[in-house]
Amino acid sequence: MRIEVACHFRSFDGRAKCTVPHRPFFLSQLELDTRTRNTSTYWTAKKDIPMKKKHSSSLPEGAQAAKSLSQVLKESELIKDMVKESADELASVNVILNEEFSNRNRLPEVEMALEKSEAIEIKVQDASEKLAQVNQALENEVKDRHLLEQELTMVKDQREETLHAALHDALTGLPNRVLFYDRLEHGIAQATRHGWTLAVMFMDLDKFKTINDTHGHDVGDAVLQTIAKRLIENTRSDDTVSRHGGDEFLYLLMEMKEDQDAAIVAKKIISAAQVPCDVSVGQLTVNTSIGISIFPKDGTTAEALIKSADAAMYRAKQNKSGFAFASDSPTPQHEHAGKYGM
Repeated sequence: MRIEVACHFRSFDGRAKCTVPHRPFFLSQLELDTRTRNTSTYWTAKKDIPMKKKHSSSLPEGAQAAKSLSQVLKESELIKDMVKESADELASVNVILNEEFSNRNRLPEVEMALEKSEAIEIKVQDASEKLAQVNQALENEVKDRHLLEQELTMVKDQREETLHAALHDALTGLPNRVLFYDRLEHGIAQATRHGWTLAVMFMDLDKFKTINDTHGHDVGDAVLQTIAKRLIENTRSDDTVSRHGGDEFLYLLMEMKEDQDAAIVAKKIISAAQVPCDVSVGQLTVNTSIGISIFPKDGTTAEALIKSADAAMYRAKQNKSGFAFASDSPTPQHEHAGKYGM
């Protein structure tokens, strides 16, 4: 809920007047979307305190709303204090006037003026009490708003954590196969629309089973995490690297100008993977085999491209060539690629 209160004291024909308009009350968006309620009340007092007019504005969202309410509460408390001060001063003036004229015969005009002044005093006192009630309600609303913001933040964080967990590998933090397939299908759609070429690379760590069998799964997991970080370091912002499962990774290379762009990336990945991994048992060196399929010549669907890259990867592993294209012939290209192998 939002309450804006402005107060203006001014002198008029020897009398003081206090105008206190209650600006719109705004409920939270969960309770009331955009409805507002306007009320205005006017009182008369005896003090000249000019203040700048406040312009109502739309309720900010999120934490800004709670911050705005807190600011309004502070301003409203100041206004309440001024109204109460005015009421007290007016009461004092009325006491003095009554004492001054108590031993004299009052003129009818003076008597009427004193009666009006006392009536004004009552109204200003009433205004002060009502402002105190409004401020208390506003303070409660500020507390409720803060609690609501905290709950919404928790829900948002939990939702993001759940979504991230559903689309990422728990061990490496890389996108999982669900997210990779989604991005690959989106990439194929973009490539088809704009006439782009893209590549899918299927990566497998050579003899990774030996590491698990010899040193245990904890060491194997540490190796996978190290390799994952290196893959991320060699991934462009538009590309995607994911853990396909076990010791297998998939890489989506977007907007290639020519097939050799994929070969350059493959060589960088092979070199990065060959750097010894520092794990609890010491340093372990890991080699990788990569199969590369190109859209659209090696497949026009996600399944076809991954299948072609998988087959090329096994061929690269068998030939120890490091990487191989799905469209490679069995001999010349592998002999050329061998110098980049492991």
